[in-house]
Amino acid sequence: MTDNKSKNTLRQKITGRFLHTDIPIVVYSVVFLTMFMLWRYQAYNELAIDFFVELGGAAFTLFIVDVLLVRSKAKRWKVVRDELNYLIARNVNRLRDGISTRIFSFNPEIDTSLNEETYMIEVRSKRTDFLNHIATLDENSIIKLMNEKELFSDLGYNYFNEKADEIWSILNMKYADYFHPELASHLISLNLNLKDLCAHIRQYMKSERFEKKSETYKNIGRRGAAVNLVKIVKLLNLLKDEGYSEAAALNLADK
Repeated sequence: MTDNKSKNTLRQKITGRFLHTDIPIVVYSVVFLTMFMLWRYQAYNELAIDFFVELGGAAFTLFIVDVLLVRSKAKRWKVVRDELNYLIARNVNRLRDGISTRIFSFNPEIDTSLNEETYMIEVRSKRTDFLNHIATLDENSIIKLMNEKELFSDLGYNYFNEKADEIWSILNMKYADYFHPELASHLISLNLNLKDLCAHIRQYMKSERFEKKSETYKNIGRRGAAVNLVKIVKLLNLLKDEGYSEAAALNLADK
């Protein structure tokens, strides 16, 4: 269900990380250059041959043993890698759906006679266009569109706080060491903006406690939430473009 792109997406890059050794290319270069120098300049023949043999053993370890270990690790972790990719994609898709429907009351007109799969494809397509449009709006436009009653409530706070915690849990998995740095950066930014959004929801809700400053707290909450919502939507759009947005399977053939 993931959109195909001609470029390599982050989802494809994280797959590729398993097929590459962690040994820097400079190590290979130094080994071969040293071997060449020993072969080329044999002023001390015996010593040069000893060093050459030692380096030959090191080169064998680096090129043969390390490659085999990398491939073995890739094979062992393939299922985990695929499931984690799916976990990230599902979280992104659910958050895109939650923001669209909860905060911006997204409810597209789609032919209900379509079968379930086609219907969901249409919904996702229209939602993509909708969120791409949201990402272009300024703060004032976002404030006019967002559902304040839904957003600035305990339910709204709990929803976005839960989503932030889910993203943080993914980042703290042991397997996260193999994330592409860009992916880790996007997920960290998403977590921070979700937490900031929760803080602005709390600011807005202070208006119920401090009646004399009610409008001040509401305006602070609105403006801050609008800024974070745009940032969150942009990050979600970016992650979708990088292959991380996937709907739940509707039949066994989808998985």
